[in-house]
Amino acid sequence: MATKSPTTQIDVGGLFERASSQFRGLDFKEPGQWPLLPKLAAWIAVTAAVIGLAWFALLSTSTEELETERAREPGLKDQYRNRLAQAVNLTELRKQKQQVQEYVTQLEKQLPGKADMDALLSDINQAGLGRGLQFELFRPGQVQVKDYYAELPITLRVSGRYHDIGAFAADVANLSRIVTLKNLSIGPLLAKDTATGMLAMDATAHTYRYLDATEVAEQRQAKAKTPAGGAKK
Repeated sequence: MATKSPTTQIDVGGLFERASSQFRGLDFKEPGQWPLLPKLAAWIAVTAAVIGLAWFALLSTSTEELETERAREPGLKDQYRNRLAQAVNLTELRKQKQQVQEYVTQLEKQLPGKADMDALLSDINQAGLGRGLQFELFRPGQVQVKDYYAELPITLRVSGRYHDIGAFAADVANLSRIVTLKNLSIGPLLAKDTATGMLAMDATAHTYRYLDATEVAEQRQAKAKTPAGGAKK
């Protein structure tokens, strides 16, 4: 006769009952005395909570970084387009830079140096005398030093006829050096000269000269010593 192998039956209800009985009456003040299953369950729960919090913190940081980079994206795109346009037009931009530099150099040549100032003052005087004008006043003022140039105001008063005064102003404007006339005022020289047509012109001529290397260095040192906001001690 054939023999039947024994069939193993698992009492699931009994196992569940024994497992659930380990969770009854737990003393939460003494977790070290808990049975094995509650300890394992507590360890798994704590581990899952720690992993979940760490993941949430990491995810939050990554989200903030992502939003920051997204906010930067439009600006970076504009910057890329600008630089791309510059790169495409680099040759043309270099030509323009060279042209501007040549123009600046040409303007600088119109500014006299220290040694040329006396000659320039003489040219202004000769321009007036050449038009038959009489200098009533010709007084250079205090030199005003700027960043890269110095400005010299000259208070002058000339007398003569109207057309001669106009021609003198044009001659000054056409000098090889830069000279500007400001605060112009024209009127009769004297009350009795109204009928004769003699006029007097009061003006301030401003001429400019470039600073040499030593003066530029001194200006930079003086600016560096000046406190922020321009306050002076």
